[in-house]
Amino acid sequence: MAMNFEQARQNMVENQVRPWEVLDSRVLNVLSSLRREDFVAAEHRQLAFTDVCLPLGHGEVMMKPVIEGRVLQALDVAATDHVLEIGTGSGFLTACLASLSAHVTSIDIHPDFIATAGQRLAAARISNVTLEVGEGVAGWQPAGQFDAIAITGAVHEIPPRFLSWLRPGGRLLVVRGESPAQQVLLLTHEGNGRYHEEGLFETDLPYLAHAEPPRRFTF
Repeated sequence: MAMNFEQARQNMVENQVRPWEVLDSRVLNVLSSLRREDFVAAEHRQLAFTDVCLPLGHGEVMMKPVIEGRVLQALDVAATDHVLEIGTGSGFLTACLASLSAHVTSIDIHPDFIATAGQRLAAARISNVTLEVGEGVAGWQPAGQFDAIAITGAVHEIPPRFLSWLRPGGRLLVVRGESPAQQVLLLTHEGNGRYHEEGLFETDLPYLAHAEPPRRFTF
């Protein structure tokens, strides 16, 4: 029997995302309308709406729907915002951010992720996205600043360069700490080099390249 993806998507929103205190109507509408099943590998389509992280390859994962919902709600992206995403992954969160904002720049260290995400975004008729292959922690440098930044992989410590890419009043969402109890943080640029930090919830995600905890030597 063929799976009813439309019903599964609505069940995901109503039974997983909304109960996890995601109440922003714009976020719920995006998650209800975007075809998440089209942003996963063919062998995972039946699992697209389950409460699990799905493997993407290269040791990376696609966030659970509830985490995606909380991330989108916390960033509070406006229709005029320019957004940076570090870690394109499947392209689904990219699509959500693009649906809520004026433009998204998304980078990923893996060229195959960028190629596949580009195809998926084009199929979904989402065009306000610039995709680039780049290493965000120590290499890639943007041409300007952003209203919102989503870091979709974990970091042991927040690289100062991330904060320098944020406009005054802008928000940066990042997962910081040591696995398996990492903290999702929202940092708001208050101007004059000051940032307000708010802890949101705990999760466990793979680290961005070059952002892992330092190795501990034992004897």
